[in-house]
Amino acid sequence: MAGLSKKYKIFASAEGRIRAAIVVTNNRVDTILIKRLSDEDTVVLEVIIDSKKIILVSMYFDKSQRIETELLKIEAIIQHAKGAEELIAMDSNSRSTSWHDTLTNTRGRILEEFLMSKQLYIMNNESDYTTFRSRRGISNIDLTVISDHLLRTVVDWEISEQESCSDHRIIRYAIGQGKGNRTELDFQEVRYIAQRITKRNSKETCFYQQKRRSAR
Repeated sequence: MAGLSKKYKIFASAEGRIRAAIVVTNNRVDTILIKRLSDEDTVVLEVIIDSKKIILVSMYFDKSQRIETELLKIEAIIQHAKGAEELIAMDSNSRSTSWHDTLTNTRGRILEEFLMSKQLYIMNNESDYTTFRSRRGISNIDLTVISDHLLRTVVDWEISEQESCSDHRIIRYAIGQGKGNRTELDFQEVRYIAQRITKRNSKETCFYQQKRRSAR
C-alpha cells in the first residue's frame, strides 16, 4: 500500500479493490488474520493486548449495496468472536442522529436497530467536527462500534482536527486504562480503512486514499 512502511504488517484482501485494511506497526503484538471473514471491504483480525483477545474489524459499507449484506458480515464476526471483545471501525455510509448526525436515513435506522439488537455500542461523541466533509456536504458516517466488554476500556474518543489528506477526518481513541498501557487509534477514510497498532500498544484507525503520512 502506497505511503506505508514495508516493515509494518499490513492485513488486507489480496484481490479486488481494497477498501479496508489493518496495519500493525508493533511487531510484538500477536496478530491473526481471519481470512474466511475478510474481503476487500472487510478485514477481521485477532489481536492480543494486555493478555486480552480482541477482534479488530475494519469495514467499508458500499452504499450501492443493501446494508443488510454488511450486517450479515457482522453477524458472522460476532459468532466467530464467541464472547471475545470486539471493536469495529466502519465507514457505514449511513446517517443517524444516534451518532450525532443531523438526520436519520433508512440505512441509519436499519443499522441503529441492528446494533441495539446485538448489544453493540457506538463510541462516537458529539463534536465540533464531522467525520466526513466534502463539496457534497458534511455528515457523520464513520463509526466506532464496540462490545460491552470494552465500554470501560475504549476512552478519549475524538474527531481530530489534524489534516487527514482525505474527505474523512481522523478519528482518534485509546484502548487501556493507564497512559503507558493505552492503545491509541486514528481513523480517517477515503478509499480504504486501516487500523494501525502502534509501538506503544496503541491503535490507530485510519481511512486512507492513496498516500498516507508516516505513523506517529
